[in-house]
Amino acid sequence: MAVCARLCGVGPARGCRRRQQRRGPAETAAADSEPDTDPEEERIEAGVAAPAGPGGGPGAGLSPPPARCSLLELPPELLVEIFASLPGTDLPSLAQVCTKFRRILHTDTIWRRRCREEYGVCENLRKLEITGVSCRDVYAKLLHRYRHILGLWQPDIGPYGGLLNVVVDGLFIIGWMYLPPHDPHVDDPMRFKPLFRIHLMERKSATVECMYGHKGPHNGHIQIVKKDEFSTKCNQTDHHRMSGGRQEEFRTWLREEWGRTLEDIFHEHMQELILMKFIYTSQYDNCLTYRRIYLPPSHPDDLIKPGLFKGTYGSHGLEIVMLSFHGWRARGTKITGDPNIPAGQQTVEIDLRHRIQLPDVENLRNFNELSRLVLEVREQVRQEQQEASEGPALPQEQPSAQVPSGAAAEDSGEPGSGVAAVEQPAQSGQGQPFVLPVGVSSRSEDYPRTCRTCFYGTGLIAGHGFTSPERTPGVFVLFDEDRFGFLWLELKSFSLYSRVQAAFRNADAPSPQAFDEMLKNIQSLTS
Repeated sequence: MAVCARLCGVGPARGCRRRQQRRGPAETAAADSEPDTDPEEERIEAGVAAPAGPGGGPGAGLSPPPARCSLLELPPELLVEIFASLPGTDLPSLAQVCTKFRRILHTDTIWRRRCREEYGVCENLRKLEITGVSCRDVYAKLLHRYRHILGLWQPDIGPYGGLLNVVVDGLFIIGWMYLPPHDPHVDDPMRFKPLFRIHLMERKSATVECMYGHKGPHNGHIQIVKKDEFSTKCNQTDHHRMSGGRQEEFRTWLREEWGRTLEDIFHEHMQELILMKFIYTSQYDNCLTYRRIYLPPSHPDDLIKPGLFKGTYGSHGLEIVMLSFHGWRARGTKITGDPNIPAGQQTVEIDLRHRIQLPDVENLRNFNELSRLVLEVREQVRQEQQEASEGPALPQEQPSAQVPSGAAAEDSGEPGSGVAAVEQPAQSGQGQPFVLPVGVSSRSEDYPRTCRTCFYGTGLIAGHGFTSPERTPGVFVLFDEDRFGFLWLELKSFSLYSRVQAAFRNADAPSPQAFDEMLKNIQSLTS
């Protein structure tokens, strides 16, 4: 009978099919004559069958087990506490159990707690009573309905890309476009502006508003195209126009995007790039498609914590790059891009097996000396690749596995022998002087003068329109946990990268495989 109670939830009722299977015809007929009982009011029995009386039998002389209380018999205030601790997605099923549960689930306290714990809504939700909107409405018609668009996204804006963070902000869901600081201040904090918002105030359905332009919120639309993809549309693009026409719109955009006027930019090529970006990006009028991106997973043996960084890219200004680790490789993938190397492409790749031992400061100023060192390492890498292709694969060349500390250094004590040799200066707190060679240009002269270590790497360069792309040798320079640089040997240029100091929710990859697949997808869009 205990099994019956657990399976059917109503104990020894006549509707128990398991019990009927064990009865004979006479017992079944007798049971059918019993009056019906209400399953909602009947006690749920999970114990053994009642023992026999004092006259004998299997249960003679034994005290009866303590009766277990039915969930239906608990006071409503206790049920409210129990239901409020369950995930909001389970509550609709719970409401189907009985009328009592359904009535209790109309208690706003339950949904207020779900809004706070699942979506971080810290506003005083009691204020909603004035507008006639319940916390249940906020959860079901706003937060739960649009939960799939929370997190990080990359807009499809040709080669330029972007970084959108959709968050719950009070009683709103807001899409914030993250912008790098003004060139060349790479260490300044990120800037951001709202592109759209969704809210549930006086109406019983969520309202989507476009925030683009300078005339305030106006009517917009959001469509979830498929998993990990959604699109936005502005229904009143006239709100984006300015009375002064395109010239006024361009001047306003230039101040926001670059923090200066066109007259302040003397480089003619840079002026052309800026004007080209304005013409290209403004044609979308906030009617965009977004694809989900994840933050890179971290591993205890990673050189530094992976994540998002701001980097200097010459006349293109500052761009956002995602640093991730893949075994003995580290990769920098562009989240924002330019007409030469578009968003989604792998801008730099670092070979963590080959450390470059920099010369002393005086010799480091000599570009030819540094070039000689880097080209020697490149030749060594080519020989290793050739040997690997002719013979069995080297054990350490497994991109899917992390190189353990010390594993590569056991083979040799020479520079480039492994990760452990590289990490020794960082672990001991030591550093080595660093200066840029004479003739190497840098957008930011405020780079650190001490670095932890350096690696051989390659950088991706191409002509306008991503024509004739090729990987060229360079030097990855690790300064500290939050800053690194890359010296482009062929371009005689130096890029400085600084970590994006922001906490992002709903941005972790469900698995390393999902992250790798995401990288392939965003790269294929611009290949």
